[in-house]
Formats: sequence, structure tokens, C-alpha cells
Amino acid sequence: MEYKDYYKILGVSRTASPDEIKKAYRKLAREFHPDRNKAKGAEDRFKEINEANEVLSDPKKRQAYDSLGANWQAGSGFTPPPGWNFGGASGPRGRRGHAGADPGGFSDFFSSLFGGGMGGGGSPFGGFDMGGGGFNTAEDTRARIGISLEDSYQGASRTISLSNGRTLNVRIPKGIVPGKTIRLAEQGAHGGDLLLEVEFEPHPQFRAEGRDIHGTVNIAPWEAALGAQVPVPTLGGTVELNLPAGFQGGKKMRLKGRGLPGTPAGDQFVTFNIVTPPAGSDADRRFYEDMRQRFTFDPRK
Repeated sequence: MEYKDYYKILGVSRTASPDEIKKAYRKLAREFHPDRNKAKGAEDRFKEINEANEVLSDPKKRQAYDSLGANWQAGSGFTPPPGWNFGGASGPRGRRGHAGADPGGFSDFFSSLFGGGMGGGGSPFGGFDMGGGGFNTAEDTRARIGISLEDSYQGASRTISLSNGRTLNVRIPKGIVPGKTIRLAEQGAHGGDLLLEVEFEPHPQFRAEGRDIHGTVNIAPWEAALGAQVPVPTLGGTVELNLPAGFQGGKKMRLKGRGLPGTPAGDQFVTFNIVTPPAGSDADRRFYEDMRQRFTFDPRK
């Protein structure tokens, strides 16, 4: 049978590190994957690459392969040394996959050395599933999901539609913030995971900074001047805040623990904005004229 130089197939030296082998394998597997490369011979090249990786990425198989020596030439005739036995294997074991010399798609050379070599019987293609009559690469798929602040505050379930027509129910964890990821196992491309990166949708009242919530509440001049009990909206419902007399616009008040859940929970910061009533009638204008005469007040000092 034909000897195979697995190092040459992956384009690495015999002293290559496991990381170098992994990097070379991934690059070549992407290049020759039959779903991406329709050129003649790409599928055979892909099988050859996976076979080389199966040996060189496994320390025991690599050691056994290296023990044959480096004097063989790729394509030359090869016969296993007398008494050769790797891990007690005596012949190839049946595995799902395409037809070939080995039921799993491996060569006679591989089978003669390792007897099928998949101790435990998984897919022979190290992360590439050949089941169902085609090659599929398990890949994580990334997407974005927009949620409301209320979804994060309370926790929620959302239904999303995928491009392939499927719908999925997604659980939104309490306190999740933008940049965090919701992982849906085996819902990505070809059995990989679907990773949903969270972003907040615009909110009519609030904005988030981390787990802290910021908002603005309008008050009337007399509420600021005389003091008042003012209703303030929060994600958890309305609360009443007591403003002292002489309260100035632009000031902030902190509501501890009223932000998004977490350890610790965020806070809510409320900025108060004084809104002046319009002088919509003669009586209103006279009222403002009277105020101007009555108060010796310059807001710019």
C-alpha cells in the first residue's frame, strides 16, 4: 500500500507543536471543505487532511507513527513492521461515513496502522460530522438580540425566527447587560452553538450605564420652591420622593438598588428638571410680571 507523509499533507515539520498542527489543520480544512470548495479533488484532499490530523493531533498515534521513522517517501510502497499492533487494534471498525477503503473514509494505510483508530468510535473527522451523507462543520453562529430594559429587569422569554424558518424560545436572564451573550446549545450552523449578543433597545424614559439606570423627572417651579412629594417612575414601579423646599433644578437623587438586578444590583439616578408654565393668557403674564417685581432674584449669579 502507499505510505502517507502526514506532516507533508498538513505542511508542517516533524517537530511541529500541537498548536502549529491545529492551526495548519484548521486552515486547510476550511480551504478544502466540500461545502465551500467545489473543485475536483477537494473532497479527497479534505479526507486526507482530516486523516493526517487524526494521527498528528493524538499524542499516542503520533508517537506510533513517528516510530516508523522519517525515511519513508510519500507514495512509496509500505508494509507495517512485523508484529505491529497499536492499542490492540486488529482491523478497522465500522463507522458512519462515505464509502471507501475504510468505512470511515480513512485510507488503507491508516487502517493498517491503527485498525480504524477511533477508540470509542466517534466521528473520524475530528469535529466534522459526515453523517447523513454530507460534510458538515459544527460552527458557532453569532447574532444580536435587542431586548428592553424591562426584559433585563424582570427576566423574560422571547421568540426569535432563524433564517432557515425555525423559531426558538430564548430565555432572557435577569440583569443581563449589553455585550453579554446568551448561548443556545447546538442551534448554530451544523450543530454548533448560537451566540446571541445582547443590546438594549431605546427606552422612552430611561438609559442604562452598566447596571445603573438614569432618568429625568420634570417638576413645577412651586414644587421646587415649596417642596413636594413627587412620583418617580422606576423599572420596578412608581415610588414617591420627598423634595425639600428650595430644591434646585438639575440636581440628582439616587435610588439605591433600583437599577438592574445583579450582585450588587445597580442604582437609579433621577435628575430633576424644573419646567416653567407658559404665559398663555393676560392673567398669566401679569402673574409673571408680579413675580419679576416681587423677587430680587438673578438666576445667573
